Amino acid sequence: MSVRRTLIVDDSALARRAIRNILERSSQFEVIAEATNGLEAIARARELMPELVLMDLRMPRLDGLGAIQAIKEEFPSMQIVVLSVSDDPRDLFEAIKRGAQGYLIKNMEPQLWLEYLDAIVSGDARISRTIAERVLQEFTWSRKPDLATTLPMLTARERDILTLVTRGQTNREIGMVLDIAENTVRRHLQNILEKLHLRNRVELAAFATRHDMGQRKR
Repeated sequence: MSVRRTLIVDDSALARRAIRNILERSSQFEVIAEATNGLEAIARARELMPELVLMDLRMPRLDGLGAIQAIKEEFPSMQIVVLSVSDDPRDLFEAIKRGAQGYLIKNMEPQLWLEYLDAIVSGDARISRTIAERVLQEFTWSRKPDLATTLPMLTARERDILTLVTRGQTNREIGMVLDIAENTVRRHLQNILEKLHLRNRVELAAFATRHDMGQRKR
């Protein structure tokens, strides 16, 4: 995997230093700049074109949610992961609705941070069942897929993959369970997202959890 040029956005100098220290433990990430608010984040994104932006939510001048929306509108392929001290599912889903690819709680263990970021940038992000369940208690789907009408659209293999997603399996792990190539898993996931009118793996995991698909038998 190529090194991901990373922008850290947080109004706390202490937090930025801690984040930088965590990223320096991995050769996969290179911190190219820092920003202290949403307006600075947008300016740095335009100037430096980072592949990954780590974005705090609570900041002066322009908060993280506003910055996420602005950056994703201008640079759709730029990956953004939210950093927060809150595990409030409403924050998670608002960030995802505005285009963020993931969500990190600041008090998570550093190794979990790196594993999660590795998964995000490789397109293999895992969303825990517990967080997904909490999110679903707060979030009302604007495009809520109906189980009875959408699941028949999925092939048996796609339903198997959807079940494994909600159990927290990575693409590699799903491939091993189903005895198929990791790239094949990715293609199936893209087809599932298109059929269910979902945008990313976060929404997919939440959809599967909402319908208790983690308990479905193969």
